Amino acid sequence: MTELLPAANVAPSAERAPPPGGPRCPPLRVMSFNVRFGTAPDGPNRWELRHDLLARTIRRFDPDLLGVQEAMDFQCADLRKALGDGYAFHGAGREDGKERGEFTPVFVRRERFERLAAGHFWLSETPDVAGSVGWDAELPRMASWVKLRDLTAGEGAPTPLLFLNTHWDHFGKHARNESAKLIRRRVSELNPEGPAIIVGDFNSREDDEDYATLVRHADDTGPRYLDAYREIHPDRQTDEATFHGFKGGKEGSRIDWIIHTPDLRATEAHIDRSSEDGRYPSDHYPITALLVRA
Repeated sequence: MTELLPAANVAPSAERAPPPGGPRCPPLRVMSFNVRFGTAPDGPNRWELRHDLLARTIRRFDPDLLGVQEAMDFQCADLRKALGDGYAFHGAGREDGKERGEFTPVFVRRERFERLAAGHFWLSETPDVAGSVGWDAELPRMASWVKLRDLTAGEGAPTPLLFLNTHWDHFGKHARNESAKLIRRRVSELNPEGPAIIVGDFNSREDDEDYATLVRHADDTGPRYLDAYREIHPDRQTDEATFHGFKGGKEGSRIDWIIHTPDLRATEAHIDRSSEDGRYPSDHYPITALLVRA
């Protein structure tokens, strides 16, 4: 298992330092990116031909918090090298909790955050058993999380932040709904008083039951989450696809989301459809958001 290293003992840079007169933090730059598993027979879109483009796409947004889906161990190694020492890493393979299978890793900007805790759990009836398959899922699925202190807030640091990255099963409808319930429970246990951000490839649309189960309507019990993209773009459109199969299309619905607790507020949210010379970094578009304390 590859674990997140403690944050470097450095002062925040001037552009990210807290403003005079209070602990108000600069916006959180959040990114979620399904990078397409690197052993796929993708011909001209195979990993070795696109990983530099993918790394450039990430660096262009310059995230504070990055959640990646489908990354194999060698892809994690390539990304760690490309992003450099400015990011700490936390991840594990879904098949054994070590290096086998796809990861749902998180990358955390070192100069901004101090790690307080970190872990993984599997989306199954036995969430602490590595490699376990839940309900009607076809494959092992998991979530990786970190609990962080924001160093830009100085001595007046607000409550810790929980950042969780996941990838839900593509086949099991019941598994996706149960995964939503499990994640809600775990987030409430891990950070009951503080803000939380949940990112991932959910293999679901926002009119599916599992989306409603995760987000919850305002009159339901338990915490209510907000969809960062829908905060900024309240009117649903027909061209919001986040999966495009390396073809660059827009028609369809989002299956990749950035979800957060109401003590955070989105000020920007985008689907990054950038390409270079007709080439795309992955078969999913990365999604991004800027979040501030509400």
